[in-house]
Amino acid sequence: MSDGSHKREWRFYIDDMIGFARKVQSYTDGLEQQSFISNDLIYDTVLRNLELIGKAATRVPNDIRLKHTEVPWRMIIAPRNRLAHAYLGIDDVTIWSIIQDNIPELQETLEKINAVNSRVGTRMESRVPRLVDMSMHVLSWYTIYGERIWSETR
Repeated sequence: MSDGSHKREWRFYIDDMIGFARKVQSYTDGLEQQSFISNDLIYDTVLRNLELIGKAATRVPNDIRLKHTEVPWRMIIAPRNRLAHAYLGIDDVTIWSIIQDNIPELQETLEKINAVNSRVGTRMESRVPRLVDMSMHVLSWYTIYGERIWSETR
Protein backbone atom coordinates (compact mmCIF):
# COMPACT_ATOMS: atom_id res chain seq x y z
CA MET A 1 0.00 0.00 0.00
CA SER A 2 1.17 3.47 -0.77
CA ASP A 3 2.15 6.07 1.81
CA GLY A 4 0.01 8.64 -0.01
CA SER A 5 2.96 10.64 -1.33
CA HIS A 6 1.65 10.18 -4.87
CA LYS A 7 -1.85 9.79 -6.30
CA ARG A 8 -2.83 6.17 -6.64
CA GLU A 9 -5.77 4.87 -8.69
CA TRP A 10 -8.62 4.00 -6.31
CA ARG A 11 -8.95 0.51 -7.76
CA PHE A 12 -5.55 -0.39 -6.36
CA TYR A 13 -6.88 0.22 -2.86
CA ILE A 14 -9.77 -2.11 -3.63
CA ASP A 15 -7.20 -4.70 -4.77
CA ASP A 16 -5.30 -4.17 -1.51
CA MET A 17 -8.48 -4.72 0.49
CA ILE A 18 -9.21 -7.95 -1.38
CA GLY A 19 -5.67 -9.19 -0.78
CA PHE A 20 -5.81 -8.42 2.93
CA ALA A 21 -9.23 -10.11 3.20
CA ARG A 22 -7.84 -13.21 1.51
CA LYS A 23 -4.97 -13.29 3.99
CA VAL A 24 -7.37 -13.02 6.94
CA GLN A 25 -9.39 -15.93 5.61
CA SER A 26 -6.30 -17.97 4.86
CA TYR A 27 -4.76 -17.42 8.30
CA THR A 28 -7.97 -18.36 10.12
CA ASP A 29 -9.12 -21.21 7.87
CA GLY A 30 -9.96 -24.25 9.97
CA LEU A 31 -9.50 -22.45 13.28
CA GLU A 32 -12.03 -22.23 16.08
CA GLN A 33 -12.39 -18.94 17.95
CA GLN A 34 -10.42 -20.11 20.99
CA SER A 35 -7.54 -21.41 18.84
CA PHE A 36 -7.44 -18.09 17.03
CA ILE A 37 -7.38 -16.09 20.28
CA SER A 38 -4.71 -18.27 21.90
CA ASN A 39 -2.30 -18.17 18.94
CA ASP A 40 -0.55 -14.82 19.35
CA LEU A 41 1.17 -14.95 15.96
CA ILE A 42 -2.01 -15.58 13.98
CA TYR A 43 -4.03 -13.21 16.17
CA ASP A 44 -1.62 -10.31 15.70
CA THR A 45 -1.22 -10.99 11.98
CA VAL A 46 -4.98 -11.06 11.40
CA LEU A 47 -5.49 -7.87 13.41
CA ARG A 48 -2.85 -6.15 11.30
CA ASN A 49 -4.58 -7.23 8.09
CA LEU A 50 -7.95 -6.04 9.41
CA GLU A 51 -6.30 -2.72 10.18
CA LEU A 52 -4.87 -2.56 6.65
CA ILE A 53 -8.30 -3.25 5.14
CA GLY A 54 -9.61 -0.23 7.03
CA LYS A 55 -6.64 1.91 6.07
CA ALA A 56 -7.07 1.07 2.38
CA ALA A 57 -10.79 1.90 2.71
CA THR A 58 -9.90 5.38 3.97
CA ARG A 59 -7.92 5.95 0.76
CA VAL A 60 -10.86 5.19 -1.54
CA PRO A 61 -12.19 8.60 -2.66
CA ASN A 62 -15.51 9.77 -1.27
CA ASP A 63 -17.21 9.88 -4.68
CA ILE A 64 -16.36 6.20 -5.19
CA ARG A 65 -17.64 5.32 -1.71
CA LEU A 66 -20.90 7.12 -2.47
CA LYS A 67 -21.18 5.24 -5.76
CA HIS A 68 -20.65 1.87 -4.03
CA THR A 69 -23.01 1.97 -1.08
CA GLU A 70 -23.10 -1.84 -1.03
CA VAL A 71 -19.76 -1.63 0.82
CA PRO A 72 -20.15 -0.65 4.49
CA TRP A 73 -17.26 1.84 4.38
CA ARG A 74 -17.82 3.30 7.85
CA MET A 75 -18.12 -0.17 9.37
CA ILE A 76 -14.78 -1.08 7.81
CA ILE A 77 -12.98 2.09 8.85
CA ALA A 78 -14.24 2.23 12.45
CA PRO A 79 -12.66 -1.08 13.56
CA ARG A 80 -9.43 0.01 11.85
CA ASN A 81 -9.28 3.06 14.10
CA ARG A 82 -9.92 0.94 17.19
CA LEU A 83 -7.23 -1.54 16.18
CA ALA A 84 -4.67 1.07 15.19
CA HIS A 85 -5.13 3.22 18.26
CA ALA A 86 -6.25 0.53 20.74
CA TYR A 87 -9.32 2.51 21.78
CA LEU A 88 -11.04 0.80 24.70
CA GLY A 89 -9.32 -2.50 24.07
CA ILE A 90 -10.23 -5.12 21.52
CA ASP A 91 -13.25 -7.38 21.86
CA ASP A 92 -12.28 -10.88 20.72
CA VAL A 93 -15.88 -11.93 20.07
CA THR A 94 -16.40 -8.94 17.77
CA ILE A 95 -13.12 -9.59 15.95
CA TRP A 96 -14.04 -13.23 15.41
CA SER A 97 -17.48 -12.21 14.14
CA ILE A 98 -15.88 -9.79 11.67
CA ILE A 99 -13.54 -12.54 10.45
CA GLN A 100 -16.25 -15.17 10.08
CA ASP A 101 -19.22 -13.10 8.92
CA ASN A 102 -18.04 -9.85 7.38
CA ILE A 103 -14.72 -10.54 5.68
CA PRO A 104 -15.97 -13.20 3.21
CA GLU A 105 -18.93 -11.01 2.24
CA LEU A 106 -16.69 -7.94 1.92
CA GLN A 107 -14.26 -9.80 -0.32
CA GLU A 108 -17.08 -10.97 -2.58
CA THR A 109 -18.52 -7.45 -2.84
CA LEU A 110 -15.13 -5.91 -3.64
CA GLU A 111 -14.43 -8.55 -6.29
CA LYS A 112 -17.76 -7.67 -7.95
CA ILE A 113 -16.78 -4.00 -7.96
CA ASN A 114 -13.47 -4.91 -9.58
CA ALA A 115 -15.19 -7.08 -12.18
CA VAL A 116 -17.59 -4.29 -13.15
CA ASN A 117 -14.84 -1.70 -13.34
CA SER A 118 -12.53 -3.90 -15.38
CA ARG A 119 -15.30 -4.35 -17.98
CA VAL A 120 -16.10 -0.64 -18.08
CA GLY A 121 -12.47 0.43 -18.35
CA THR A 122 -10.84 3.53 -16.91
CA ARG A 123 -8.19 6.10 -17.64
CA MET A 124 -5.60 3.88 -15.97
CA GLU A 125 -6.12 1.00 -18.39
CA SER A 126 -5.51 3.29 -21.33
CA ARG A 127 -2.22 4.45 -19.76
CA VAL A 128 -0.83 0.98 -19.03
CA PRO A 129 0.66 0.32 -22.50
CA ARG A 130 2.30 3.75 -22.46
CA LEU A 131 3.80 3.11 -19.01
CA VAL A 132 5.10 -0.27 -20.15
CA ASP A 133 6.60 1.31 -23.28
CA MET A 134 8.26 4.02 -21.18
CA SER A 135 9.69 1.52 -18.71
CA MET A 136 11.05 -0.63 -21.54
CA HIS A 137 12.60 2.47 -23.10
CA VAL A 138 14.29 3.37 -19.81
CA LEU A 139 15.43 -0.22 -19.32
CA SER A 140 16.81 -0.30 -22.86
CA TRP A 141 18.57 3.02 -22.35
CA TYR A 142 20.25 1.78 -19.16
CA THR A 143 21.23 -1.48 -20.84
CA ILE A 144 22.72 0.34 -23.82
CA TYR A 145 24.37 2.91 -21.60
CA GLY A 146 25.75 0.21 -19.31
CA GLU A 147 27.16 -1.78 -22.23
CA ARG A 148 28.70 1.33 -23.78
CA ILE A 149 30.46 2.20 -20.53
CA TRP A 150 31.61 -1.39 -20.12
CA SER A 151 32.95 -1.63 -23.67
CA GLU A 152 34.73 1.75 -23.41
CA THR A 153 36.52 0.76 -20.24
CA ARG A 154 37.48 -2.68 -21.45
